[in-house]
Amino acid sequence: MSGSKLFLMIVVALMATVPARADVLFHKGGTGECAGCHTTAPALKGSDASSTCLLCHQAPVGEQMPAGIYVATDARTGGVLCAQLSPGGDFCWLKKTYAWQNASYSAQQNSSLGEGHGHNIVAFDFDYKAATTLQAAPGGIYPSTALSCISCHDPHGNYRRNADGTITTSGAPIVASGSYNNSPDPTGTGAVGTYRLLAGKGYQPKSLAGGYAFTADPPAAVAPSLYNRPETISDTRVAYGSGMSEWCQNCHPAIHNDGGAFVSQHPVGIDARLTMDVINNYSFYLFTGNLTGSRDAAYTSMVPFEMGTKDYSILKGTANSTNANRSGPQNGANVMCLSCHRAHASGWDSITRWNMNSEFLVYNGLYPGIDNYSPPAYAQGRRAAETRKTFYDRPVGAYSPFQRSLCNKCHVKD
Repeated sequence: MSGSKLFLMIVVALMATVPARADVLFHKGGTGECAGCHTTAPALKGSDASSTCLLCHQAPVGEQMPAGIYVATDARTGGVLCAQLSPGGDFCWLKKTYAWQNASYSAQQNSSLGEGHGHNIVAFDFDYKAATTLQAAPGGIYPSTALSCISCHDPHGNYRRNADGTITTSGAPIVASGSYNNSPDPTGTGAVGTYRLLAGKGYQPKSLAGGYAFTADPPAAVAPSLYNRPETISDTRVAYGSGMSEWCQNCHPAIHNDGGAFVSQHPVGIDARLTMDVINNYSFYLFTGNLTGSRDAAYTSMVPFEMGTKDYSILKGTANSTNANRSGPQNGANVMCLSCHRAHASGWDSITRWNMNSEFLVYNGLYPGIDNYSPPAYAQGRRAAETRKTFYDRPVGAYSPFQRSLCNKCHVKD
């Protein structure tokens, strides 16, 4: 028997022993077991890259509890709540399209399309389709038909953070994830993976032809080890340090200055430091009509900010899911893309964290819903339970009975 045939037999035998679902430590900050994603190289277990990812990262049919490895709830049947509550959001929202009329006498039909709720990954096996309204990334040229999980995440986890803070694709081996507050620090002999396996400079999926290589490295950020959870009692605080918006601009380079439909004048990134007025607003604003907050208890994951640091000892000491650190912004903090948007998907248009197309987020002490007689202009076709999920199950009493936009957390106008 030739050596190549013997090797293939061993590989096939090992594949048979790999469980159908991977546990939370599968990637470990770097490359996972080959057989976790591939059958015989280079074939994937799914029809495409995202389908392969979702074999492990979408919750099974009927499972309505959040869990660390899940980024999507199976919503191929009606009436399912999008139950995953990680900071990035649940891709399930891409399958939720809503329609409503603002008043019974109005002939105008309003809509909130599912494809407008997030990054439209293409995953044939799970019925996720490319966006049809947008043919390319807003403010960029990345084709919507090629958008997948591996557009942002390096599936082989080659990008690593070294002891000197540099991001490379070679050098000291990756010994652990670098994403969490309990992750080890890199050393001279062992690197850690980049935040969430995000890819860096020079990255482009091998399956994508053309000039789409990344120009920015992943951000400095740390998540608490417990992160996919309801925020009923305490917030899930990701310590965003620096570079998030710059990384987003790998695909959206002109999102704030393209002169077209997506032009925005809102400053963002490391050059958008918060003014003292904004820092004070954030610190003292609790909800509509209440400015009695404090700097030590100001933080809300509904409006996160970047701390303006790459010091991982500070980031690890800040990230938590127990309200152990609720400190607000200080000098050097800045607004970033994720201050207003979620990374994967949300229940609202343009992946925003809250509904920016409504006058009230809470109406008459209730989360607006078609099932509690809220005005259609505020319920916008959603059930109250769905609206509550977009607030990560926060009790409605955390807000004013007539709560307005959370833009007021930084820009107090109400």
